[in-house]
Amino acid sequence: MSELIVEKHEEKTQNIRTKAVRGTIFTLIGGISWGFSGACGQYLFSVKGIDPHWVTVVRMFIAGLILFSLVLFKHRKQMIGLFSNTKDRWTLIAFSLFGLISCQYTYLLAISYTNAGTATVLQYLGPLLIMIFVCGIDRRLPTKTEGIAIVLAVTGTFLLATHGNLSNLVISTQGLFWGLMSALGLMLYTIIPGRIIGRWGSIVVTGCGMLIGGTILLIFIRPWQIPVSLDWQVFWGMLAIIVIGTVVSFTLYLQGVSDIGPVKASMIASVEPVSAALFSAFWLNTAFVWLDIIGFALIITTVILLTRKGS
Repeated sequence: MSELIVEKHEEKTQNIRTKAVRGTIFTLIGGISWGFSGACGQYLFSVKGIDPHWVTVVRMFIAGLILFSLVLFKHRKQMIGLFSNTKDRWTLIAFSLFGLISCQYTYLLAISYTNAGTATVLQYLGPLLIMIFVCGIDRRLPTKTEGIAIVLAVTGTFLLATHGNLSNLVISTQGLFWGLMSALGLMLYTIIPGRIIGRWGSIVVTGCGMLIGGTILLIFIRPWQIPVSLDWQVFWGMLAIIVIGTVVSFTLYLQGVSDIGPVKASMIASVEPVSAALFSAFWLNTAFVWLDIIGFALIITTVILLTRKGS
């Protein structure tokens, strides 16, 4: 009997270790995939001259179709429940409009005006905005850790935008604006769907929301009216953004969250801005100075501090 108990304990311990390793690897790959996707966007904008509006619509609509197909075959019951509940249905529409569309649209515009690394790091100010939002809702001042995070984030953004010189903006005003808007979009993307994700699941909410958002953009932006010079490089770039940067990365990240929990997964996923900057530098020859690196580090440290506080 004792041998059986020991054997079951060892098996349970092994399963926990296996899930921990798998979750870490999957989350890491997911974060790197998001970074690679950003670099692909930069390639399409700066090298191939593709309109970011066209990329946003095509990416969201096709990725939405793929994820919605997955939901239709594997999570149909949850999808029907989501659409059957009036309040949840309106929350989903709000998530599509103000979460998914704003987050992806502003992020790709930020890349088009700056580069993948800078745009991704600016978007990672989103957790700071979430913290400020929570402080406002709770009617309290930031804690000591939150105060340090605010200082680090503001300093990091200042270094990225000015390189320490108040009279000199080293990135375009449009790039800074859309980068900050993408941070706001990330905040809304995180806050709006919390309740319905808890009820119906992340992949159901994101898959349905992305298809709704993609359809709305399709109607209003009309990508078929935007002149685009299509070739194999553009095809592979879009395929990478849609499949690797959206479907694969999202699926791997969700599995990582399931295996190791949202706190550890969020911290590991902070590799995204690092990978985006590295892909941008070594593949697209984007030049970063040491002040940029310090700015990156300060903002990523902000994310880690706020994530650890939520553990």
